[in-house]
Amino acid sequence: MNTHDSSLEPLLDRKTAAKYLSISPGTLAVWDCTKRYDLSPLKVGRSVRYRKSDLDRFLKRQFTR
Repeated sequence: MNTHDSSLEPLLDRKTAAKYLSISPGTLAVWDCTKRYDLSPLKVGRSVRYRKSDLDRFLKRQFTR
């Protein structure tokens, strides 16, 4: 049984996600467009949202190299 239900996880907008990663929203937009990193962005209407767990996974990969 999965105890972590990602459907209950709050979604961060691009500005908040960029601040969390300590980068600019523009850089995050470029990364999404070029697929430089797999941050698994979600489209919600015309907006882009990010799961905090995906951002945490990205940070962990970057700092464990």
